[in-house]
Amino acid sequence: MNPTLTAEAAAQLQEGIHLLFSRWAALRMAVENEWGGRDSLHKSQQLELSIFHRLTQTKEQVYIDDIEDMLDDFMLSLNTEIGDGSIEEIAEKLMFMREECLEGNFDSIKTLRESDVPTFFYNRQSGSNDHDDSDDDDEDDDNDDNNLVEQNSTEMEVDDDPQLQSDHTQKGSMNPEPSVPKLDDGWTVVASKRNRGKKN
Repeated sequence: MNPTLTAEAAAQLQEGIHLLFSRWAALRMAVENEWGGRDSLHKSQQLELSIFHRLTQTKEQVYIDDIEDMLDDFMLSLNTEIGDGSIEEIAEKLMFMREECLEGNFDSIKTLRESDVPTFFYNRQSGSNDHDDSDDDDEDDDNDDNNLVEQNSTEMEVDDDPQLQSDHTQKGSMNPEPSVPKLDDGWTVVASKRNRGKKN
């Protein structure tokens, strides 16, 4: 049998569910981009109520697998398949919050309430080449990317293979390689496999 919560604990749990979902990046992106249609926001609010009902009103025992299945089914209804482990993480946090609320302990909800909603950046593909220079976090990421490129530079040098060079001279002697533009940050634009060498 599912233990019952006090009115205060139920209110705290409901707030905790809302706070947790408002910090779940995958859910926020799906809702903000309306991946589940125009009523994506309404669907996410319904999910909060369904989870709350499942954790508080059902008579049978609630298992973490049940919550994971609800979250996974919901994200699929938003045309979003999650493979980053966040569904399991959210389900675990929901079960933990419920157990705390049953004990009258609201520390995890208080911590969520006091924390800032994390911001996240995603790129929308559009026809323009506008750049947004407002995200300062990218500077640190660029340094990490440069370090990664420097560490893996020997793995990326494929022209040193003599067999490849002889094949290249046999096949490509008629078609000179187009000039490759080099960008300011050290990256080089490489043509896709479809566009290399063959032109009709």
